[in-house]
Amino acid sequence: MANQSRPKVKKSRALGIALTPKAVKYFEARPYPPGEHGRGRKQNSDYKVRLLEKQRLRAQYDLSERQLVRAYERASKVQGKTGEALIVELEKRLDALVLRSGLARTIYQARQMVTHGHIQVNGKKVDKPSFQVRPDDVIQVRDRSKDKTLFQIAREGGFAPDGETPRYLQVNLKALAFRLDRDPNRKEVPVICDEQLVVEYYAR
Repeated sequence: MANQSRPKVKKSRALGIALTPKAVKYFEARPYPPGEHGRGRKQNSDYKVRLLEKQRLRAQYDLSERQLVRAYERASKVQGKTGEALIVELEKRLDALVLRSGLARTIYQARQMVTHGHIQVNGKKVDKPSFQVRPDDVIQVRDRSKDKTLFQIAREGGFAPDGETPRYLQVNLKALAFRLDRDPNRKEVPVICDEQLVVEYYAR
């Protein structure tokens, strides 16, 4: 069977960020783009710098280009800084919050949990990763799914994020549940991105 981590490792090196825990050691050993000329590559234009930042943001939330464009268009209509509004909207996606809570190890695993129907919001099954969670919404693993191995690992803290759980979440891993207390602040969101460059990319 093919090593499924390899594409994520290559993408991590190309974007300059570790996208999965398994990619960390490979990225640290070779912190430059893949390929024969990886060490010598340089960003030599403003366009390339903005393009890379947009790709980095897409990868961290595992979005298609169309999904990110739509999120940007909605954020551009919000009062205040468009870049911060964009990050907040993306962070309130159901799959992103499942990841932040420690119920999943990666954004890819979080998305799979949602699409396979293991997650409910306010007592109702939601299978759309893009579902926008609102303050005071309660997210739980469905009763029928709690005995699955992945969720047993999560219950014991096996997927808990490094450092503190984001302050905008109240998490009870033993109950496989969490609540969004309020909208995130940009500084609290653990995403590596200069969102202003993303705004400039789409506004060009």
